Amino acid sequence: MQDIKNLKESLRKQRNNFYIQEINIRTTFAKNKTSMKSAPLFSSFLLVITAALWGFSFVAQRAGMEHIGPYLFNGIRFTLGSLCLWPLLLFFQKKRRKKNTPQKNILASGIILGIVLLTASSLQQIGMQYTNATNGGFITSLYVVIVPIILLFFGEKIPFRVIAGAILALIGLYFISIQDHFQLSEGDTLVLWSALFWAIHVILLGKFARKDNIILLSIIQFTTTAIASLIIALLKEEIQLEAIQNAAIPIIYGGVFSVGMGYTLQALAQKKVRAETAAIILSFESAFAMLGGWLILSEPISMQSLFGASLMLIGILISQIKSIKTTS
Repeated sequence: MQDIKNLKESLRKQRNNFYIQEINIRTTFAKNKTSMKSAPLFSSFLLVITAALWGFSFVAQRAGMEHIGPYLFNGIRFTLGSLCLWPLLLFFQKKRRKKNTPQKNILASGIILGIVLLTASSLQQIGMQYTNATNGGFITSLYVVIVPIILLFFGEKIPFRVIAGAILALIGLYFISIQDHFQLSEGDTLVLWSALFWAIHVILLGKFARKDNIILLSIIQFTTTAIASLIIALLKEEIQLEAIQNAAIPIIYGGVFSVGMGYTLQALAQKKVRAETAAIILSFESAFAMLGGWLILSEPISMQSLFGASLMLIGILISQIKSIKTTS
């Protein structure tokens, strides 16, 4: 009888242990599932921050271009952005103490991104010398439509909510940017080409960011853009120390916040967000540029611009419907 009692007690303990393990497994799975569902929404929030940083950088760019040329401005700000990330890279590598992605893979990805970034930023900066901020801001943000078109061309399926959100964002951009008339000048054409390369950059970054070390990838692409820009500046532009000092504040903002923080947050966010959705959210930088112009440059905001910003916000929310539902 005693043996039977001992056997029953042993079975009862094993059964209880099994139940405890099952509960732990289910709890862990539930936590991981919740984390996976909330990741795209948090990444979208990071993209909104990026859009804000980039939007306010339009004010810095306009101020900086009054003193130095476009290539020198880009060269210095991308150098500064790269230097800002080195402490983060060393900190996380020391903390994790694990082998990173093979160096040559990250190097190739970073150089490709840097070349595309150089082309996009240079075309935009040069084009803005021959057109106004209204036309330039609208044309640049056309990548919100170009990204889905490129992806469709390569056979990717784009959700209808993303297409609808892109159309609304495009209409919103129109109301924000276009006031009295719209004419395509030489500068507009250059900015239009920059929009194409911004779209390519968003797509490539979405691909590379999923497999590479984000901080190291950002450093490599910034360094590539900086070196190339400075070389071109030495060959084509007049460089004066006094002019650089006069543009110090715009350069610091452009380097630390727009480049160092902005592009790195973009790379981090695009590990979880589709390229076409990221383009819609990032296009909201025009609304933040409008806000920055009002706060810093005392530029008036019309009801038409507010209506356009509202349409853009609705477009972003529509494109994020699935992410919001999965976190509820």
